[in-house]
Amino acid sequence: MNRRDFLLSAAATTASMTPQTRLRAASEKPGTGYATLRCGELTAVVGDNSAADGHRAGYNGIWSLHHAKGTRSLFVPGIAGLNLEHIVTGEHLEDEKIFFEPRNAPMTLTQVSETEVELHQPPTPISHVESWTRFRLGAPHYLEMDFRCRPHEANFPRGYLSLFWASYLNAPDDKSLYFLGGPDERKNQWTQLCTQWHNDQSTVRHRDDTFAMTFPEGGRDTLFKSLSRFRFDEAFFYGHFDEFVWIVMFDRAEGIRFTHSPSGGGVSAERHTTHPAWDFQFLIPDPLVGKEYCFKVRTALRPRGSREEIIAEYRRWRETR
Repeated sequence: MNRRDFLLSAAATTASMTPQTRLRAASEKPGTGYATLRCGELTAVVGDNSAADGHRAGYNGIWSLHHAKGTRSLFVPGIAGLNLEHIVTGEHLEDEKIFFEPRNAPMTLTQVSETEVELHQPPTPISHVESWTRFRLGAPHYLEMDFRCRPHEANFPRGYLSLFWASYLNAPDDKSLYFLGGPDERKNQWTQLCTQWHNDQSTVRHRDDTFAMTFPEGGRDTLFKSLSRFRFDEAFFYGHFDEFVWIVMFDRAEGIRFTHSPSGGGVSAERHTTHPAWDFQFLIPDPLVGKEYCFKVRTALRPRGSREEIIAEYRRWRETR
């Protein structure tokens, strides 16, 4: 069999597979591991979705993040933060392997410099979305994330593509997210979000976000299905962790949604409390095949300060990018 016939045969075999079989075959390819980055006051371990040194398979992104003056990682050991968790088209929500497609599809890590790495996920077997994520540390306390993706097939029956990142916080005393927003009748007020139950009023949209994600009738509950009555007005949120504050800032409000779970990371037996999830989404209405979509995130893990200092961090970054 010549090379052309071999490729045609392989393509036909792949096309005849069920979605579950394609994803399982793809996930058999091993990941390439992780890298440790240091800059200023931060040390980060960034990795793909492979398992290593006590880290659980499937959890990509920031395996751990330490501040020089802290005693433990911001994120749950063995799991991750800024973890690409879901590629959402509204379909295949009941199948765990497809629901967590980024955990299972091949992903590789390339170290760009001593302070920067890139994760690459080739077109995934079900959603056919390719993505690149750059993580970079900057002094004194910044972690940058630059994300871009490209759909390779028209696989969006409900007219949207949404990508979902989860950050599993390591049992903080205060599980709340704080942001500038409020209900419809009140704007730009400091708002505290601490959902009482997983998948209950979980997702906060921007004030001008009117897009309605649709799903099949019934089906599983999810964080991204359940909408809060709150809206945000400025594209950042923060939360408290030990003596620090973690600020998550976005370069745009369009397409961004904040999401919270009080227990998404499980339970800490040592601290007798849960690990909350401080998550976010990037929603793309009417995605086009071959078009690249991107956004940027800056996070700051720094000693606690006033809200005026937090706003200043956000505005300084937005004005200088």
